[in-house]
Amino acid sequence: MSTTDTKYVVVTPVRDEEVHLPLTIQSMIRQTVHPQEWIIVNDGSKDKTGAIIDEYSRQYPWIHAVHRQDRGHRKWGAGIIEAFYDGYHALSCRDWQFMCKLDGDLSFEADYFEKGFGKFAENGELGIGGGMLYHVDKGVKRLESHPLFHVRGGTKIYKRECWDALGGLWVGPGSDTLDEVKANMLGWNTRSFPDILMHHHRWTGATLGTWGGIIKNGKTDYVSGYHPLFMIAKCSKRLFERPYVLGSFALAYGYLAGRYGKMPQVDDPLLIKYLQKQQLARLLGKETIWK
Repeated sequence: MSTTDTKYVVVTPVRDEEVHLPLTIQSMIRQTVHPQEWIIVNDGSKDKTGAIIDEYSRQYPWIHAVHRQDRGHRKWGAGIIEAFYDGYHALSCRDWQFMCKLDGDLSFEADYFEKGFGKFAENGELGIGGGMLYHVDKGVKRLESHPLFHVRGGTKIYKRECWDALGGLWVGPGSDTLDEVKANMLGWNTRSFPDILMHHHRWTGATLGTWGGIIKNGKTDYVSGYHPLFMIAKCSKRLFERPYVLGSFALAYGYLAGRYGKMPQVDDPLLIKYLQKQQLARLLGKETIWK
């Protein structure tokens, strides 16, 4: 089957994205391969996001709006997954081959999905994939740095068979890492595509600020079941990254706050065991999902 014949659906949870959402919508409209259905979930926005979605849904029959009530605040970790599931359950197309969880602050080339599906065609074991994010800083493209097995949450394309094997997403902090770790545990590959780029119009974690974002990452690491020794190594490495020293303390503080605050961890002992085994193997220089 040609990649242009691929049957796929897209779900986009958004909250207060009136500035960037039109860029994402225009990128989707220009795609060489359109989705069967695109559900855009307005997660209680206070700006014009809802009106923008409604306007485009009237113009394009494959764009549909779902509106959620305003909960009054951003719900860290779980909120975006709850909004995603509202969109997922609203899908009328059920025989899709691929599903994308797409953020509403991205723009990308017209052949983004066509090229992405080509990657899946080349590797039958690829279960989750997506483009690499970049920012424009003073006219210079700067890639978001992360391991290649990690696919940013707002770019993820799930192969149907992999999605079914996962059995759904963890509704809480860390879902964007836990799904791909579980996919690898189940024998799938996960991969970001360095040659397929997406313009991210805000830095990851920008809504929380630098300090708050790093603390959030530490809490997420605890909820995800990171091994304490791996966290020590991660915090040590963070000493030499901006903001120097303070970032390391923020990461450690977040992890310890989760541990001693008894935040609920992901309810999957086998997944945590696999993740920690991979982390210890990485510390010992062995082959892992990080490769």
